[in-house]
Amino acid sequence: MTDPTSIPHYKPAKIEPKWQARWESDGLYHADIDPNKKKFYALTMLPYPSGDLHIGHWYAMTPSDARARFKQMQGYNVFFPIGFDAFGLPAENAAIKRGIHPQKWTYGNIENMRRQLKAMGAMFDWRSDLISADPKYYRWTQWFFEQFYNNGLAYQKEAPVDFCPNCNTTLAREQVHGEDRHCERCDTPVIKKNLKQWFFRTTNYAEELLDFSGLDWPDMIKVLQTNWIGRSKGASVTFHTEDGNPLEVFTTRPDTLWGVTFMVLAPEHPLVDKITTDAQAQAVKDYQEQAKRQSDIQREATDREKTGIFTGAYAVNPVNDERIPIWIADYVLMTYGTGAIMAVPGHDQRDFEFARQYELQIRVVIQPAGSEPLSPDEMTEAVEAKGQMVNSGPLSGTPAEKTFDAAVAFIEKKTAGKASINYRLRDWLISRQRYWGAPIPIIYCPECGVVPVPEDQLPVLLPDDVEWLPTGESPLKLHPTWRFTSCPVCGAPSERETDTMDTFMCSSWYHLRYLSPDYDKGPFDPKKYDHWMPIDTYTGGSEHATMHLIYTRFFHKASRDCGITKGNEPMLQLRNQGMVLGEDGDKMSKSRGNVIAPDDFVKRYGADTVRAYLIFFARWEIGGPWNSSGIEGTARWLRRVWSIVLEKEPGKPSPTVLRGLRRKVHQTLKQVSYDYEHFEFNTIISSLMELQNEMSRAKSAGAFGSKEWEEAVDIYLRMLAPVCPHISEELWERLGKPYSVHQQAWPQVDEDAAREDEITLIVQVNGKLRDRLTVLPSISEEEAKAAALASVKIQNFLEGKAPRKVIYVPGRLINIVL
Repeated sequence: MTDPTSIPHYKPAKIEPKWQARWESDGLYHADIDPNKKKFYALTMLPYPSGDLHIGHWYAMTPSDARARFKQMQGYNVFFPIGFDAFGLPAENAAIKRGIHPQKWTYGNIENMRRQLKAMGAMFDWRSDLISADPKYYRWTQWFFEQFYNNGLAYQKEAPVDFCPNCNTTLAREQVHGEDRHCERCDTPVIKKNLKQWFFRTTNYAEELLDFSGLDWPDMIKVLQTNWIGRSKGASVTFHTEDGNPLEVFTTRPDTLWGVTFMVLAPEHPLVDKITTDAQAQAVKDYQEQAKRQSDIQREATDREKTGIFTGAYAVNPVNDERIPIWIADYVLMTYGTGAIMAVPGHDQRDFEFARQYELQIRVVIQPAGSEPLSPDEMTEAVEAKGQMVNSGPLSGTPAEKTFDAAVAFIEKKTAGKASINYRLRDWLISRQRYWGAPIPIIYCPECGVVPVPEDQLPVLLPDDVEWLPTGESPLKLHPTWRFTSCPVCGAPSERETDTMDTFMCSSWYHLRYLSPDYDKGPFDPKKYDHWMPIDTYTGGSEHATMHLIYTRFFHKASRDCGITKGNEPMLQLRNQGMVLGEDGDKMSKSRGNVIAPDDFVKRYGADTVRAYLIFFARWEIGGPWNSSGIEGTARWLRRVWSIVLEKEPGKPSPTVLRGLRRKVHQTLKQVSYDYEHFEFNTIISSLMELQNEMSRAKSAGAFGSKEWEEAVDIYLRMLAPVCPHISEELWERLGKPYSVHQQAWPQVDEDAAREDEITLIVQVNGKLRDRLTVLPSISEEEAKAAALASVKIQNFLEGKAPRKVIYVPGRLINIVL
């Protein structure tokens, strides 16, 4: 036996930088087009350069890297790029608070994070590294905007923003604090203000976004997107005010039109100022100002008291010509539907509560089967709208299953409305009144109107010489020269658009720029697009379900319709990781002081140990609280792997030992292969730990030096390599094997070797365990049933009677039903 002191110590601090440098020098992970290999585009969501990688970044990226490595060993040509989503509000806040330009702050953070990412030992192809704040990147972000504009997919309209009247600036959602909604900088109450802003027509793609055909995405994400898009079948109905103004509403229940007793408009509805009477004008104005200070979430809360103001105006119900009052109320939003509702208090609880609050008429027009008719005075809540129509003029008596179609036919005949589909999804507001973003490439000419910047003048660069005010106002609006330009059409003095684009615009297409980050004839090289797209596996957090993951799907489809991309979807498979919590069980945040930085653990244990522990300590899709003491067990395991591979211990094993070793090796290989493929990462480590224990026992029994031992070590290191790339590479080299372990083929399972010599069958009687049988794995169903029925224990339960049924689950159990 080799003296343990004679083998070199496992020193990750020395081994890991050595191999990282070698891999980069050799271009081991450079993915070029190879017609002889099947491509695999693996992608993990790009990080925001906030300053340091925390353990949550590692938790997202390490398993993604391990699976990319696994696919490479399976023979795929794997492309696994990385970059930085660099625009955004945190950089502006840093500029204001620290007096540092956001570009300097951002790029300084990127340099630090690059170092941390390389220390992880991931197989990123660094040639594709990109920064979304680089002009060579946002040139093409602006180019995409112009393609959408030229194809009618980008447009302007007025929309409300959160606004601080003291700072005289718009605020991002995260800059509005507290239930009273005050500015984070000056504590002034925040109001809503209408600004002319740019939108993308995401609603044009609502129906297509509901189609997940061909996508291997988690059901939860599909449900979240489906609910966010919010498809509703109903009818568009046009009411008219008494002075002739049309007032359109969407309703999912046209069969309740005869129950409409008042209308409600959002306080911001453009019709409000037109129809409000002089007597109600001041009260309406005061209410509108009050509504401006509330968020949509506050306004929609079902548990808050309903408030509203009568406009003094009336509308006419098109189905019965009744005169109905028009109110405004903050629970109706301009951002949903038409910003107006027909109120049916007899069958809608929110309308019921509003009607009771303001003593408005309530009428029941749907009678649930088997219930007694209620008078409005007796009602304590709205009546469920399931049943036949009553009090509905010519449609009274229409049975429940026909009410919708009958009502639609009635309003269509009267030309008062038609069947319609409505979506909760709104068009994407991309305007941001910020500096640190991609400038919107639009010029406003007093003669020509809205003019896109000519393509050969892109990118519209951000000015460097900007002044930061403590109020947070965009320096682009205040810059003495930047916003002034000439019209590219007529040459007249003009002004640039001072809004920048939502950072989700940058992250909607970054996967395309990865393909060819230095390509200057378009946003990507078409040859590389044709080879690598679509993305085969995309990984990241489920919190992006209703924003980034919808935006990037829309972006791909819109680009397809502009003739830029191909196919219907950008990402075929999606998998989401859970969240690593602090040791206190709370979400990690700097304010709580519970953020775990990986650098200290890497310095103490090495990257491979940190990688293995992150993969082992929790189910990847669930996550859990970090436990600093738990990593010690993972460190001991890797030290044992080091020793068991390098220590020599000759002996003479029995055939039984060798057969048992091979069986365990190939059983583990089968399980680990499945786990890598199906993202079951934590059981990969537990399986490798179990196999290491079996190998240790076999080695002690003399297996070292046998061909079975050599096979076991060879397969073990290949299985370990995706998770722990450095120690696997080092041991592979020390065994004299050809460089690199990461270029070796994934081993094949020997099913005969993996098969047990004997298996145990559970025998149940009426579902309860009554006996166990030790049998050959090859036993047939008839033989298994016969053996179970012949068992003395089972005979005692049968009492000479024939069973009603005998159920056999191959290799597992027999259930005898009496």
